[in-house]
Amino acid sequence: MSKRLLISLGQHSERGRKPTNQDFHGALVPEEPQRSTKGIAVAIADGISSSTVSHIAAETSVAGFLADYYCTSEAWSVKKSAQRVLVAINSWLHAQTRHSDYRYARDRGYVCTLSALVLKSTTAHLFHVGDARIHRLRDGTLEPLTRDHRIQLSAETCYLARAMGLEPHLEIDYQALPLAEGDLFLLTTDGVHEHLGEAAMRGLIEQHAGDLQQAAQALVAQALANGSDDNLTAQLLRIDSLPETGADELQRQLAELALPPMLEPRMALDGYQILRPLHASSRSHVFLALDPASGERVALKIPSLELRHDGAYLERFMAEEWIARRIANPHVARACTPSQPRRHLFTLTEFIEGTTLAQWMIDHPRPALETVRDIVEQIARGLRAFHRLEMLHQDLRPQNLMIDRNGTVKIIDFGSTRVAGLDEIGGASVNEDIRGTAAYTAPEYFLGERGTPRSEQFSLAVIAYQLLSGRLPYGSEVARARSRAAQLKLRYRSVRDAQSELPAWLDDVLAKALQPDPARRYEALSEFVRELREPSAAILARARPPLLERNPLRVWQGLSLVLGLAVAWLLAR
Repeated sequence: MSKRLLISLGQHSERGRKPTNQDFHGALVPEEPQRSTKGIAVAIADGISSSTVSHIAAETSVAGFLADYYCTSEAWSVKKSAQRVLVAINSWLHAQTRHSDYRYARDRGYVCTLSALVLKSTTAHLFHVGDARIHRLRDGTLEPLTRDHRIQLSAETCYLARAMGLEPHLEIDYQALPLAEGDLFLLTTDGVHEHLGEAAMRGLIEQHAGDLQQAAQALVAQALANGSDDNLTAQLLRIDSLPETGADELQRQLAELALPPMLEPRMALDGYQILRPLHASSRSHVFLALDPASGERVALKIPSLELRHDGAYLERFMAEEWIARRIANPHVARACTPSQPRRHLFTLTEFIEGTTLAQWMIDHPRPALETVRDIVEQIARGLRAFHRLEMLHQDLRPQNLMIDRNGTVKIIDFGSTRVAGLDEIGGASVNEDIRGTAAYTAPEYFLGERGTPRSEQFSLAVIAYQLLSGRLPYGSEVARARSRAAQLKLRYRSVRDAQSELPAWLDDVLAKALQPDPARRYEALSEFVRELREPSAAILARARPPLLERNPLRVWQGLSLVLGLAVAWLLAR
């Protein structure tokens, strides 16, 4: 049986010498598959003493974080998921203060500190706002991992520089640390750590190492005995077992499913009747299949015969369906749910009756600019669905774009897609090799850099250029440019030719999206798409041809007038 993430947990909180407890803490240890896909989360919050409602802020922050974090997409990274949730909670708390009697006294409103820890696979993700603290005990050393967000005015006076609900915009300290078995994390509010030194805390933890609940109680009791006059909360979390590299849902599925045989028409596979082949390549074989239970025709894909002994390839293959199930967009091929238990390894997506964009370009060698705009805009909508989930398709090319009978463009084939959420668990999307087609791949990939949404912008711009001209903007030069210096020598060639009726400004738009340096491209995909339809005033000014080219008659008339006036002036003298 493969190892998985296992922890021991202890936590304790007391009001101490105060009438009420404004601290709040919590932990959530989910079962599989969420333990692998989202991780284990603990959080601690401390309400500030100047506020009578800060206990509400503390409870809202912890409970809201633990609930909403697990509702975010599994495709998102821990950092994006947690920060999105914390920013939303902060906005709600700040709004509550603004609409309360404390709107002119922020330190009396819905304000608290917060520290949270998410353990996913073999990494700890820390999020920190305020002066609660996170320590790590490793090899007998208790190390502080956070810094207090306080401004000290004098020996007796200080105030919080950052807190949940204090400002409309939230600044969060974040760090990711590798885990080791035996690591112990300690989360405390200032009622504990201001009255216990690191040596004392380490001694109490080691004294009660067999029972972390007793250790948490001992920390609180000792701080109280040392004179703490604040609320006191301590959480202890120890790593008992870590998953093996790549231990995730996809690998478990791979172990349970048999590799299918090569399929032929009229064969059956797990209840699906094979009708005919649709596509074959070195990476996969795709067939049109019929689901007798529903009567629906689907695209059934099986792994390549040549790559079936490549574990990384099989993981990527299985990830395709996982990815498709998480994207609901009319411009992305839809995943189909098997109607009965699956015994073999294959994926199912909707069958798209139509043609690839590659074939469409052969059939329509000179499409109108408006037609190209429509195609590019549809592809961009599909790409943005990937980007919202922190996914990159990474193999955008005409062969991976289908146009159905209604003219709807759909992105297919997710075998090269990189998913931030799977990267964190060593899953199928960890992919440092160039998986895309060289002619459409952004230059930064050839330098060994990771792609970004701007890389997809480059690929889309190559397709737009090819639709308009029938050519590639750099030919095959991009794949040969393996250094930054070589890429700086790449020269954009005009999309227009002698017979072209395309507007001059189009070159400026395409040239920017096709910049070898990703930093010089459009900041967002939407900007490129918008300027393809409505160029900015700056681009129009650059692309405006000289007057002699636009109206030669007026130029010559003007010159004649000037010469005539000059002659008249000379005769008059």
